[in-house]
Amino acid sequence: MIKIPRFPLGRLALLATLLLPLAAMSQPSPASKDDPYLWLEDVQGERALNWVRERNASTQKQLQQQPEFGQLRGAILEVLNSRDRIPAISRRGDFVYNLWQDERNKRGLWRRTTLAEYRKPEPKWETVLDLDALGAAEKESWVFAGASCLAPEYRHCLVSLSRGGADASVVREFDLVEKRFVKDGFALAEAKSQVDWIDKDTIYVGTDFGPGSLTDSGYVRVIKRWKRGTPLASATTVFEGESKDVAASVSVDKSRGFERTVFSRALDFYNTRHWLLQPDGKQLALDLPTDVQPSFWGARLLLDLRKDWQVGPTLYPAGSLLVGDVESFLKGERKFQPLFTPSSTRSLAGYGLTKSRVLLNISDKVASRLEEWDFSDKEPKQRAVKAPFPGTLSLMSLRDASLAKDELAERYLLNYADFLTPDTLYLAQAGSDEREALKARKPLFDAAGMRAEQLFAKSKDGTEVPYFVVWPAGAKADGKNPTLLYGYGGFEVSMQPWYSGGFGRAWYSRGGVLVLANIRGGGEFGPRWHQAAIRENKQKSYDDFIAVAEDLIRRGISSPAHLGIMGGSNGGLLVGATMVQRPELFKAVVCQVPLLDMRRYHTLLAGASWMAEYGDPDKAEDWAFISKYSPYQNVKPGVKYPQLLFTTSTRDDRVHPGHARKMAALMQAQGHDFLYFENIEGGHGGAADNEQRATMQALEYSHLWQQLRR
Repeated sequence: MIKIPRFPLGRLALLATLLLPLAAMSQPSPASKDDPYLWLEDVQGERALNWVRERNASTQKQLQQQPEFGQLRGAILEVLNSRDRIPAISRRGDFVYNLWQDERNKRGLWRRTTLAEYRKPEPKWETVLDLDALGAAEKESWVFAGASCLAPEYRHCLVSLSRGGADASVVREFDLVEKRFVKDGFALAEAKSQVDWIDKDTIYVGTDFGPGSLTDSGYVRVIKRWKRGTPLASATTVFEGESKDVAASVSVDKSRGFERTVFSRALDFYNTRHWLLQPDGKQLALDLPTDVQPSFWGARLLLDLRKDWQVGPTLYPAGSLLVGDVESFLKGERKFQPLFTPSSTRSLAGYGLTKSRVLLNISDKVASRLEEWDFSDKEPKQRAVKAPFPGTLSLMSLRDASLAKDELAERYLLNYADFLTPDTLYLAQAGSDEREALKARKPLFDAAGMRAEQLFAKSKDGTEVPYFVVWPAGAKADGKNPTLLYGYGGFEVSMQPWYSGGFGRAWYSRGGVLVLANIRGGGEFGPRWHQAAIRENKQKSYDDFIAVAEDLIRRGISSPAHLGIMGGSNGGLLVGATMVQRPELFKAVVCQVPLLDMRRYHTLLAGASWMAEYGDPDKAEDWAFISKYSPYQNVKPGVKYPQLLFTTSTRDDRVHPGHARKMAALMQAQGHDFLYFENIEGGHGGAADNEQRATMQALEYSHLWQQLRR
């Protein structure tokens, strides 16, 4: 199957395709030449790093001396290294693969086993690549960044290795039979490259080929065909995007009998044009609106709509999923069958494909339901699948369409969890409600007496905004509960219930209330919920978040003296903007890997690719609305702000650490009290291994408890 990905920004949806060198320093734009803190955008500059070290030392001294820090870090690390974690797997032919990290394997073991062995309580794993041993041998801080393997044999792989967790990675060819890197095999220097196999001696490659080979956003612009044994400089250009595109890309489908190659130009985050490679080498443009996301499924074409689409007399609403015949479509026919049509409360969270069925993961008031379309007969049939409810379902097909015979063609994995119910992973059979519980996590905290509920707040314009409240045992609506409000609100990313041993041990079990806000800008109710809060309407995300905070106070769930907020990436912008606009509502803020300087965001790393979400600050009409919420331009001296902790990473080459650095420096100059911690490694996730994650999270929770305790 080919499904062209979008490029969401955030901790929960982390696509690593940026191409700018980590140490690159963006040049000041005319509008920012008077910014006194531009020097902090020099990521590896000694002056900037000395400033970081000074702030880190101060923050660590203050928070690590808190009596709860050591206990919190130990509890979190125990969860992260727990042996009963469910190993996340991906199928490649006869094996399922997993990356496993624990106290002995900090960077991880890339390992494999068979599905039959995986089904056992204690499966035997075969190590393919030891990342810690590799890093020690090469004196590099390697982090596994994925692998592209050639189907159907799955012997030849292109393995990506990141230094310290950055998006940028080196690519090396790896032999899965001999379990070693191939001498004189395909290899790429550090960049944020895209690679895919054509055959065992030929690949498609997009990387930094030199001046002019990247888009303005720093992504791949040029795709080349590269033959084994020849220098990269001799690779032949086969596809090009334009400099103002987000990226160019290629996807190769090895489905037996339906082999296809699709080239794409992402015009912005939400609009893409596609070309299908023809047998004669020509590229046929797919006649589709640029906001329609296509997927090939054998002889069928699936279309995911982001906006309303008028086809003849029929109007298909945004958020619909359609299916049609590929050959008929290519001949000009526009006959589709809707597989999903959204409502005011139901949206499509995702879908999976077996050999004969489409599995729909539907969000119903931010709770998951599963439906199935059966195409095994002449007339497709729809049915509801009985599955756990009302938490969060995620599914993954086990089908391998490249195989001549696939015993798993109708099997899929289904995971269920909610705030208080640990994950259970099921092996399911399409066409049946019966499923086998493969793995189940043991409870990581005592949930006795705890409860979760969904409530609604009325936003400034009257919109009803849902949010979840997780109550610790014995908590009452007396306004004194330490409460953490978490949100994201961007890029059509949904915030759904999840089970977290970290939150359970570090927050709920200590008497903390967690609130998860489903604000506009996210995808909880489909594309329209997202599009209601982008560009000139971005303020609605902040209005929604403020409305939830006010509702918590009105209901007595918390009060300004006990209410904190947390968000990362776009969520870091959310809490930064909300804090600046309504500082009196909150006592503490955790602002993670944030965007904050919205005057220069589009000049920093991949920022230009996000203008479809935020607007272009170089345009006066766009800056007019961006300037009203940009935290860096709106923080003021003399205002009492809640106690703020910034966390970021020097190795974050997706959202520039200069955002957090400059905001902190400005607040310092204005006389505000705050805390700052920048992990030297970690990339956009903030940490490269479990020990770093535990330290970072313990700092955050120590800060919250210091400020919000009863």
